[in-house]
Amino acid sequence: MGDNGRVTQETGARRPNIYDVASAAGVSKSLVSLVLRGAPGVSPARRAAVEEAIERLNYRPNRAAATLAGNRSRTIGVVLDDYRNLWFVGLLSGLHEQFAPLGFRVAVADPSFNAHLDRTPVDGLMSLRVDGIVIATEPSEEMFAALDVPAVVAGNRDIPVPGADVVANDDLVGSRLAVEHLVGLGHREIGHVTGGGGAARLRAQGYEAAMRENGLRPHIKEGQGLTMESDGYQASLKLLDQNPSLTAIFAANDTMALGAAGAARDRGRRIPEDLSLIGYDNSPLASANLLRLTTVDGRNEEVGAGAAKALLDRMKDPSAPLRTMLVEPELVIRASTAAVTV
Repeated sequence: MGDNGRVTQETGARRPNIYDVASAAGVSKSLVSLVLRGAPGVSPARRAAVEEAIERLNYRPNRAAATLAGNRSRTIGVVLDDYRNLWFVGLLSGLHEQFAPLGFRVAVADPSFNAHLDRTPVDGLMSLRVDGIVIATEPSEEMFAALDVPAVVAGNRDIPVPGADVVANDDLVGSRLAVEHLVGLGHREIGHVTGGGGAARLRAQGYEAAMRENGLRPHIKEGQGLTMESDGYQASLKLLDQNPSLTAIFAANDTMALGAAGAARDRGRRIPEDLSLIGYDNSPLASANLLRLTTVDGRNEEVGAGAAKALLDRMKDPSAPLRTMLVEPELVIRASTAAVTV
């Protein structure tokens, strides 16, 4: 059906169309089209009336119709969970590598984007008329409802998004690499600091499974539910205070590992002489001379490139079967891990 008769699958209510916007604003359909295209020549008063009607009705243009009309924005939206999370550096590099030669721009948003309007970052990106969206955070049902363009989920695979392909590193395998490395160095008392989010949950599951397979007892602590430096610090203090026999800590990401290093310092534990430390993501932080962190490389740039390719394929053929692609992680050994000393 056309824009006049589209019905939402979730509620059964007809979605507002361009004629509804025109009626609410007291203008013609063609003037609404001019405002949507950002065309000049519309008076400030009429433009404001149309924009207010669009906001009040929560109207979004029919993306398929816009594409058929050649009205593409050549913009890809990317939803991140937190700009401070360094794994996005590699992801965005991989996305840029694929999109830039094709003339696509990238617009990035996090949960604070349009938060004052009680809208999800997907809503905000849709208002920019993006041609596709990469969801690089834990998806929510609110995001599902807002999606009206091809989408791919990058880095998270435990919450499926209807109609979206998935590209991620294999977190379960990566956690096993970390534990096996520490066990191979003679460590038996190995703790894990983690936080919220699907990738962190999978890494915690992989850690626990690998520990039990080696006949070892898991020790898992969270900070405030995130995977930031302060969370790693707080969770590591708990681990070290409650389990003084720990000789190693595996962190859910490199940023949390930095917090763990601070906790070790404050408890008089030297790295790696008294405590081995391993992170995840192989972010720029891991290779810094101050830390020289052993870490699991999730090959985030490849995840980004794979997500871009999957989205481009989905834009060409929306009816193609859904795919999940897992990138094999690698262990990068630096100076923060060492054999247990008797």
